Amino acid sequence: MIKKLVIVFIAFFAIQSYAQQSTASPYSFYGIGSLKFKGTAENRSMGGLSIYTDSIHINLRNPASYASENLAYYNKETRPVKFTVGGSYSSIDLKSNSGSDKATATTFDYLALSVPMGKFGLGFGLMPYTSVGYKLETLNAEEKPVNRFRGEGGVNKAYIGLGYLLVKGLSIGVDAHYNFGNVQNATVEFQYDNEGMLTQYQSRESNRSDLSGLSFNIGLSYKKMLTKKLELVSGITFSPESSLTSQNQRSFSTITINANTGQEFANPGSTIEVDLEAIGLKETDLIIPSKFSFGAGIGQPRKWFIGGEYTSQKTSNFSNALYSSSATQYEDASTISFGGFFIPNYNTLDGYFKRVVYRAGIRSEKTGLNINNESIKEFGISFGVGLPVGDIRVFSNANIGFEIGKRGTKNSNLIQENFVNFQLSLSLNDRWFNKRKYD
Repeated sequence: MIKKLVIVFIAFFAIQSYAQQSTASPYSFYGIGSLKFKGTAENRSMGGLSIYTDSIHINLRNPASYASENLAYYNKETRPVKFTVGGSYSSIDLKSNSGSDKATATTFDYLALSVPMGKFGLGFGLMPYTSVGYKLETLNAEEKPVNRFRGEGGVNKAYIGLGYLLVKGLSIGVDAHYNFGNVQNATVEFQYDNEGMLTQYQSRESNRSDLSGLSFNIGLSYKKMLTKKLELVSGITFSPESSLTSQNQRSFSTITINANTGQEFANPGSTIEVDLEAIGLKETDLIIPSKFSFGAGIGQPRKWFIGGEYTSQKTSNFSNALYSSSATQYEDASTISFGGFFIPNYNTLDGYFKRVVYRAGIRSEKTGLNINNESIKEFGISFGVGLPVGDIRVFSNANIGFEIGKRGTKNSNLIQENFVNFQLSLSLNDRWFNKRKYD
């Protein structure tokens, strides 16, 4: 297990050192950023489907998955400790009615551990919740910049969860999340003289919000053999409405801009800190809407599975007093996912690719963001493989996922994103607690 953990941490730090910005979506301008998919590369490769649970993969979406039956492969004595880490890379083509551009983003997605404890199971980990990363400009009739918008940051989740096996096939669980992070953004207003030349000094508004708060996620998982080979799998999750406390700062500065590099320099003594406390915005509460999901599917254990899932979120209850905009509204969000997997022969010694897990899925999402009376929607088709690594007896694997899709629209002067997402993760298993056969 030590060698495996070394590999994991090397991968983790490699992802972190390579990562520069976790999103490049212009839609991360709104609220506290774009929601990150809370799930593993295995989930994402099946269209985001998260209802399937087993004893060798961590399910970040449903805490009931921490508890399950012991493996027959281990004489029903135990199940493995599960460890996973993942990251992703995105390439985005941005298109509007007035032009196009390209952007890329690399991000760490999750780090998690699940430990069996009899009928209980303990899980904990770290993952991003939202991400902010954009640089936008508005132009005048002469194609010169009028405003420049820039943002970065996001909110992360550190969580701990507990699952319990009620009866054979039925488990329940709960996650407690500590959400923390910050969102920073700046707006530069460009000034021109009577001849249309850029003046020496420009104005910049800077904002920063430091966010923190608790949230919870409750899950239920049910599995039942319908025939000797056919199994029903279902799952339900619910996250109650919660809130984040936001400590806010705002300032205005007079700046100069390097014409060659575009770098901004605040003039000494020109920065004015806004007294947000006087207008009731020094500390604000940000509502995180409730979320509900349910789904079901059928399959043959360790052979194939196909299922569907529906997720809804009361995004219309989202509020952010500091960054409200009349052009932006929030409506209830929803996602429909379909996906599954196929394994030719999971424990054969005759042919490596017979033990590979082949995954595919499709999803359609209404993000909950409404801009200029246009609902921002997202669609994706995904594929992936789970490649066995190490000892066949512990079922560890490296997972590669690939998704192509579209977000947004070119209507109402908005931006359409055509994206390609690539995910990579390690899902490692080992037995830490073995019953001794002999004294």
